[in-house]
Amino acid sequence: MKFSLNWLKTYLDTEASADDIAAKLNAIGIEVEGLEDPAETLAGFRVAHVLTAEKHKDADKLQVLSVDTGEGEALQVVCGAPNARAGMKGVLGLPGAVVPTNGMKLRKSAIRGVESNGMMCSARELDLGDDHAGIIELPDDAPIGTSFAEYRASSPVFDVAITPNRPDCMGVYGIARDLAAAGLGTLKPLEINKTEGTFPCPVEIRIDEPEGCPAFFGRVIRGVKNGVSPQWMQDALRDAGQRPISALVDITNYLMLGLGRPAHVYDLAKLEGPVVARHAKDGEQVLALNEKSYTLEPGMTVIADDQGVHDIAGIMGGEESGVSEETTDVLLEIAYFNPEAIGVTGRKLGLASDARTRFERGVDPAFLDDGLDLLTQLILEICGGEASDIVRAGAPPLGARTVSFNPALTGNLGGVDVPEAEQRAILAKLGFMASEDWQVGVPTWRPDIEGPADLVEEVVRIYGLDKVQSAALSRVEGVARPTATQQQKVERRIRRAAAARGLNEAVTWSFIPVPEAEHFAIDSQALWLLDNPISEDMKAMRPSLLPGLLSAAKRNMDRGAQGIRLFEVGRRYLRGADGMSDERPTLAVLLAGERAPRDWAAGKSVPFDAFDAKAEALALLNQAGAPADRLQVMGEAGHQFHPGQSATLRLGPKNVLARFGTLHPRTLEAFDIEGPVMAVEIFLDAIPGKKGGQNFARPAYAPPTLQTVMRDFAFLVDTDVPAGDLLRSVKGADKANIVDARIFDDFRGAGVPEGKKSLAVEVTLQPGEKSYTEEDLKVISDKVVKAAAKQGAELRG
Repeated sequence: MKFSLNWLKTYLDTEASADDIAAKLNAIGIEVEGLEDPAETLAGFRVAHVLTAEKHKDADKLQVLSVDTGEGEALQVVCGAPNARAGMKGVLGLPGAVVPTNGMKLRKSAIRGVESNGMMCSARELDLGDDHAGIIELPDDAPIGTSFAEYRASSPVFDVAITPNRPDCMGVYGIARDLAAAGLGTLKPLEINKTEGTFPCPVEIRIDEPEGCPAFFGRVIRGVKNGVSPQWMQDALRDAGQRPISALVDITNYLMLGLGRPAHVYDLAKLEGPVVARHAKDGEQVLALNEKSYTLEPGMTVIADDQGVHDIAGIMGGEESGVSEETTDVLLEIAYFNPEAIGVTGRKLGLASDARTRFERGVDPAFLDDGLDLLTQLILEICGGEASDIVRAGAPPLGARTVSFNPALTGNLGGVDVPEAEQRAILAKLGFMASEDWQVGVPTWRPDIEGPADLVEEVVRIYGLDKVQSAALSRVEGVARPTATQQQKVERRIRRAAAARGLNEAVTWSFIPVPEAEHFAIDSQALWLLDNPISEDMKAMRPSLLPGLLSAAKRNMDRGAQGIRLFEVGRRYLRGADGMSDERPTLAVLLAGERAPRDWAAGKSVPFDAFDAKAEALALLNQAGAPADRLQVMGEAGHQFHPGQSATLRLGPKNVLARFGTLHPRTLEAFDIEGPVMAVEIFLDAIPGKKGGQNFARPAYAPPTLQTVMRDFAFLVDTDVPAGDLLRSVKGADKANIVDARIFDDFRGAGVPEGKKSLAVEVTLQPGEKSYTEEDLKVISDKVVKAAAKQGAELRG
């Protein structure tokens, strides 16, 4: 929320500087996200007097002006504005000044052969309005040579972030109240003049849906003139980021931003019959003020007449009953809407507005009459007219709330001792009423206060959070017991292992676009979609970590990265069998681009391939505690992977621990990535844990006393037999003696039958207490050949 220092000072009597106010706001829990000084933006722009205006010799639409800037010699300026004339006063941008709307730096230049020393500016060029038909015309008493920012009385603009529990600070007056309580000035009372009606209200106001709209107050003002709002109001709204529209609209926006009270003005001539707060009918439509049509659902609260819906209650008015320059009679509406209902409606329609932001947080239910009086007062002063009697339908929820408070809680919970008298004074300045026995009455504008702890927070934040002393937590004697779970330990271990292998850790969003989620989902029905996402590109909970890594890889590759090595440890989100969210711990790796750059020895650069992905998968699985030597390599990695260059690693036929390989071209096309990309996804929840009672400590290292023995075997097997299956059988042939085995040759050609391949296996044997005899080696060899035969392997002669 934005507001100017000038606007703040209409409610707060203070001499504090903008920097002091910003510091105090941060100190009391109202975060200042930005502090801008328009005077800096308008630096180099002066009030100037046009002395002469002559036609340009080479351009019919240009004039050559002689401009007095109050510094002696007049400057020559070329101007194309139709209203530029001798004797007028306007705003001159001197060379070196920067135009706020487009960032153009002004300089001395020649326009059609005539020197120009700056630019006479329009309202749009200075970001002060939409008028670009001519240059700004200032009053005759405007002081020549004065800085335009100083003349305009520009003041610093605050941009603050209001937490959802502080609806009272959604208006400048609420922020002024907090600052006054913190000792940075005195809160000015609101000047509310009760306006007595001069005629009965000609419109029937009714509530047919009291749950969504408990109270609806209104009155008619006839004979208004809807022109341009006063300059001071336009300046305040622009500083707040609002575009001035017309006097009637600007007045309602000024009330909403200044006092946190949304209201609405209808053109009475466009209404027909009673104005009713009711439920929408199924399929009913309304054209909102944002020029978009919305289809309504039963249960949504609307304001309607005999013609149809004119207002999505508490969110946005309708275009058809909006005020215009021709409006002469208006109906003022100020109501209290159910915050929960407003939130539900806004989310279903995907419609956000300043009014919704305030209503769904909870506006002050006691401010209906005063708000209507202030609205009436401003309209009568600015637009004229006469007001009718007030019509009140329903009543706002004004139930008194009292909290029993013990001032000692401030020390116990807040960690700072505040004298009781000071606590009472702080609460009083914030609008709370504390009795002698500390029964504290909660003001109607503070729906967030529910118990004593909330009052402690109010006292401490105003007294000073910086006064709370740091205190170490108590610690029992002895060695602290470990708190990390086994899963956390595994994740830490593989994170370190991945980094040690040269992979760069990435942290990506858990929310991704729906098309990306559907591409990586096993079943689209198992996806989790958000009803109220941050944006449409963050609507689905990720069923895989690979979409986030692919997006990160694309960003890096678009910026010239040659080799991408990314990993992430996080959660996949699936819909469980019970319909609840199921979080699965996962490690994902992405390899793209060059594995090794080109050099004088190797020549061309070496890209990543599926075997690189397999190596990463096995190494990281080993670090995670999986029995990597017993894993089976099987297919069915998923349609996201290339079917001939991918596989899964399983512990048994059903327990998939990981998938790896080359991503499918369709997957890369969906993410607009060129070139082969390798990926690994390790499902940490599928890795079996250690059985109960098993010793987690590693045995002491005891190197063998005897040297290992190597034996080579060559087997003929069918070409479709995976080498890994043969290797696993050989390793298991004699576990007491065989400590390792590896494939060192794969031959297909002369001497090998068609449909067969020759796989050469090096087997490593480790003798125990004595060396092997020839008989021992023959027994072991026979076991190896017998085990290989189970895979259809035949010892090659």
